[in-house]
Amino acid sequence: MAVQIVSRTVSRTKRELGERVLGRALGLLGNNPDGNAKYFIMGINRIASGERGEMVRNWVQHWLSEGEPGREFLGKIAKNVHVNVRRRFIARMFVSLFFRDRATIERCNQQYGVSPPQCMVISPTMRCNYSCQGCYAASYERKDDLPPEVFERLLREAEDMGIRFFILVGGEPFIYPNLLELLGRHSQSFFQIYTNGYYINKSVARRLVKLGNIAPMISVNGPEEFTDASRVEGSFKAVESAMDNLREAGCIFGFSTLATSLNADALCTDEWMDFLVKKGALYGWIFLYMPVGRDPDTSLMPTPEQRDNLRTFVQRIRKTKPIIPIDFWNDGPMAGSCLAGGRHYFHINHRGDVEPCIFCHFSTHNIHECSIGDVLKSPFFQAIREKQPLSHNTLLPCPLIDHPDTIWNLIQEYGAHATHEGAETMFTTLGQEVREYGEKVRQKMNDAWDNEGYSKWAPAWARLCGFPPERLEARRQEYERSRGREP
Repeated sequence: MAVQIVSRTVSRTKRELGERVLGRALGLLGNNPDGNAKYFIMGINRIASGERGEMVRNWVQHWLSEGEPGREFLGKIAKNVHVNVRRRFIARMFVSLFFRDRATIERCNQQYGVSPPQCMVISPTMRCNYSCQGCYAASYERKDDLPPEVFERLLREAEDMGIRFFILVGGEPFIYPNLLELLGRHSQSFFQIYTNGYYINKSVARRLVKLGNIAPMISVNGPEEFTDASRVEGSFKAVESAMDNLREAGCIFGFSTLATSLNADALCTDEWMDFLVKKGALYGWIFLYMPVGRDPDTSLMPTPEQRDNLRTFVQRIRKTKPIIPIDFWNDGPMAGSCLAGGRHYFHINHRGDVEPCIFCHFSTHNIHECSIGDVLKSPFFQAIREKQPLSHNTLLPCPLIDHPDTIWNLIQEYGAHATHEGAETMFTTLGQEVREYGEKVRQKMNDAWDNEGYSKWAPAWARLCGFPPERLEARRQEYERSRGREP
């Protein structure tokens, strides 16, 4: 026991030292692009180690080289982000990319038989101030919220397992009573809150900066006509106001966008990205519409051509503009495949049901009856992880869309129950449409994989993600045979 305590203390000290080193580097940012890059690279070099750390470090150094957008990106941090936020959120986020507490991982392996994921996603409430088409949020009441004592227990449990990154979704998380007070009691962790921005006034923005470890992700579905059409009139103005308040207060924030067949083309324009840059967003997530929830409609899924166009657009923007968009599907190679099932993250809904993914509304465990460790070692979650990567071509990472038969078989085999009405629809009523869509996407992504250099670096990254070599080789052989080639 004494040895374990010493080991945990040493690991925690190393992590805290890494945060201080990078936090100091970020604190020194000024108006000198060369100096900014130098200080940041020095900080990264101090905390990066191992083959994986070296790959990330090399990418950061290239991104920060003269003429690359990283220098302007750091300039935006120096200009728009308060020092408190740089040290408590940005430094902590970068350290989490490089540093995994080996003592904590070993303890979790001994206690639960699993390694802790990097992130936990929670929906503390499903209530929302908007009544958007196709959304259930308007039907929920305060009594349906996750009890605050359970919410806090989950944060403590996760932190004890070494998880420091939490994502809050909903509903509208800022509706949850005393949310910032609760998060303020967990100052060693950092949080992303996905929000429509309605409640982020100047006072809230200043409070977020004081806490320092929270980054709102402002949900916006493209230019005004698209955002208002998908929500309510005036919602885009609320987004603009929230972004202005956050930028002026010095709070880091990003964007979250749902891409559909209706708005995908409008999202893939320099004008739209320039708007987000001007408003002060530093990064953001793009999610493809999934036929789940109320009145699912496969026609709203971005076409295979739009999905492919989004892939190449995001790559170009990262190389040319001081903003980092991340494509939840097309960036599968950067994650080594799907993140779900506790591999890198999992989702707990407002009822306590633990789901593999925010979009996969099936569960075998409820957190009111078990611990987080019990969920991570559950047969359902273990089976999902053991199927990863689902393909040698990690441009096809999604179990629900790219490999629906695989996940549906696991759902049935392990008796996972639907956590939302109609969750099984995409596998049953809409199953054939989803499969046909997936096959068309597969054709495009296989061509991209073979012809655009992914196959030269993505398999090496997948290996560094910890997949067994024999599994990676089996997936490679399956892929080669599917392409009519000898393995």
